[in-house]
Amino acid sequence: MDRIRNLALGSIFVGTVVFLLKYAAYALTGSVALFSDALESVINVVAALAAFLAVRLSAQPADANHPYGHHKVEYFSAVLEGVLIILAALTIAREAYLGFLSPRPLNEPLFGLAINGLATALNAVWATILLRTGREARSPALAADGRHLMSDVVTSIGVIGGLLLVPLTGWHWLDSALAAVVALNILWSGWCLMKESIGGLMDEALPDTVLNEVRAIIAQNAQGAIEAHDLRTRHARRMTFIDFHLVVPGSMSVTEAHDICDRLERALKHEVHQIKDALITIHVEPDDKAKHAGILVL
Repeated sequence: MDRIRNLALGSIFVGTVVFLLKYAAYALTGSVALFSDALESVINVVAALAAFLAVRLSAQPADANHPYGHHKVEYFSAVLEGVLIILAALTIAREAYLGFLSPRPLNEPLFGLAINGLATALNAVWATILLRTGREARSPALAADGRHLMSDVVTSIGVIGGLLLVPLTGWHWLDSALAAVVALNILWSGWCLMKESIGGLMDEALPDTVLNEVRAIIAQNAQGAIEAHDLRTRHARRMTFIDFHLVVPGSMSVTEAHDICDRLERALKHEVHQIKDALITIHVEPDDKAKHAGILVL
């Protein structure tokens, strides 16, 4: 957890450095496209700050008011980042439109693009670190920050490549056209980010591949029981929640049924792919509650 907090804090520092470099490139060239790139970096800094606060809050242990923990707070951070991305896209689109109305030549284009390229390289390195750690730690806030930065890297490369054509061709309108493309790309990434985060807030079930693995593990490790049914799952940040009903013979003792539940919990936590931390709730029922459906014990 300390590593996640340190990375979230590092994103604030890296985002600030990248913004200063990109703004310097815009100030040198007067490019609308580079302005759009710099504006997105402002969003990166704000989003990184939100992610840092979310990571700190989500790490707090469960309490009386939040018995299932504070894991979902990171989804709010990701939704906020999506909203900021969309606002940035609309602002960039406005600047692109004004640039179309009155195109102007670029000042010091090569030097400005070199500075922007340095900022882009820094973003690429940091985005790779965030994406890898976000996947390993199952942190939506870090993963969202990494995807946003990687999207910024791709658009920055496109902007640099396009702007290199401006002094060669004299097509000054190309600057505004690139800014418009950046706006559309940012708008799409913001929508995708918000959609994914809202899914987490709405308690989406585990992916089908993982659900099938859960069912198989239950079937293989519930010897002594009759069936399992009403399986439900959801995930919040790194925590996975699994609950189901386990039907056992009516003559089985409480101790025997408890042993089966313990065996199932151990198997699910250690053998199911993509589940590192899990809260598993098993409701034991007698054989007259069998539905003859769901998961049959092998």
